[in-house]
Amino acid sequence: MTRLTGRALRLTVLVGENDTWHHRPLYSEIVHRAHAAGLAGASVFRGIEGFGASSLVHTARLLSLSEDLPVAIVVVDTEERVRAFLPQLDTLVTEGLVLLDECEVVRYLGRDAAGEESS
Repeated sequence: MTRLTGRALRLTVLVGENDTWHHRPLYSEIVHRAHAAGLAGASVFRGIEGFGASSLVHTARLLSLSEDLPVAIVVVDTEERVRAFLPQLDTLVTEGLVLLDECEVVRYLGRDAAGEESS
């Protein structure tokens, strides 16, 4: 198992919860493609309120009728691997925001390859 530590690149894709790719949620398609590309990890975070290019505020408040809440897909890996993945987003994200941030990764592994506790 490789341990990703040190300098890395964080890719954040901001889209709407209702955005789709071939009848599948766009966020799910991005996560599955990141997994297939062998990237270190990806997570999806659902926002409770936000607005984008449409300037409509979408919110999760009880009295709101909005269902298209903001979604952030966050992927972290080496700069080389993340940049190699970017062309896939060109075909997937038609409306949204793609951010790249340099970051430092500290990844703690709970167990080593032998299954023993790490110190």
